[in-house]
Amino acid sequence: MAELGNTPTFAELGVSADLVAVLHDAGIDRAFEIQARTIPDGLAGRHVLGKAKTGSGKTLAFGVPMIERVGESKPRHPRGLVLVPTRELAVQVCDVLVPLGVARNRRVEAMYGGVSIDRQMTALRQGVDVVVGTPGRLIDLLERNEMYLDAVEVLVIDEADRMADMGFLPQVQKILYRIPGEPQVMLFSATLDGGVGAIVRRYMKDPVSHETGSKEPTVEEMEHRFLKVHEMDKVKVAAAIANGGKRTLLFCKTKRGADQLERSLRREGVKAAAIHGDLRQGSREKALADFTEARINALVATDVAARGLHIDSVDVVVHYDPADDNKQYLHRSGRTARAGNKGVAVTLLLWNEENLVRAVMRRLGLASSIPEVFSNNPVLSDLAAWNPDAETAADAEATV
Repeated sequence: MAELGNTPTFAELGVSADLVAVLHDAGIDRAFEIQARTIPDGLAGRHVLGKAKTGSGKTLAFGVPMIERVGESKPRHPRGLVLVPTRELAVQVCDVLVPLGVARNRRVEAMYGGVSIDRQMTALRQGVDVVVGTPGRLIDLLERNEMYLDAVEVLVIDEADRMADMGFLPQVQKILYRIPGEPQVMLFSATLDGGVGAIVRRYMKDPVSHETGSKEPTVEEMEHRFLKVHEMDKVKVAAAIANGGKRTLLFCKTKRGADQLERSLRREGVKAAAIHGDLRQGSREKALADFTEARINALVATDVAARGLHIDSVDVVVHYDPADDNKQYLHRSGRTARAGNKGVAVTLLLWNEENLVRAVMRRLGLASSIPEVFSNNPVLSDLAAWNPDAETAADAEATV
């Protein structure tokens, strides 16, 4: 996370010295905008309603106040609870909160499906102060009487809109019914309509709202390249792009397509891994960790598997399968426009996909040219530096 010089330090926001020291050791001294807005209210115990796009620093925005405020727990009775929509997000949130918890002697654990429940039950029996979990696994633990929510002091609902999109709101409601009293609630969501709005109205008392921009990134936050390729050369083009950057995220429409692209990229000498719902949780976590730590430079994902992923410093997003609409295009592409960084979004299209891509471009207000490229073209190694529109204009001028 980069520093923003025009925002306050965490000490100036009222964060205690021990947690400030942990953040400093991680290279984090100044708060992002959403953190600067929400942390004081969170520390004061207010109900907080936050609207900020993924990658803006939301985890510390709710995590710092939570670690500051929760007390020490008894076995099976956590004091803090964070609800998240996906296993990957649970792991990422936990990774951010654990060092803060260590400074306060507060144990933070992730609880999610796809792995053995026994280790999670053992942890709860030993005592977990903050649980970060997905709704399905949390309900399982509750129904087994391995966890009780009567001591919860701080409740966070993260990515509430994604919970709704994935059909999890009934499970969220079932969990909330188990929480007596009136804990502090911090909810982060892009939209407040439908079921999300009902949760806000029922469980949040006089919430203070903070918004730092739209949920989805804007077109201006990234560079766009639309490249017409030949089917037999498409994998080689993707490989050339991936080999030109430190981290390239490629999107496929299907799990089978993601697996096929991963294998094809590896044959082209690219260090690649795939992530989708059919893979074991251990494989998904390893692929994500390898990509985050730059042990591999290409991650192939389906849209569903990528939900909730927070990966900083993605150089290029490749729409290996073109997006179906402008919303999907922006959601995919926004993974390269994180926390103020500006990346490149590349769409690879075959001759019969041009009408679909142009329709998406019109909805986005993009009038970029669509040059034909081959895998031996040197511009593929640095697409950010190549402006095909300027090149087209120069060629037209030369023919006049």
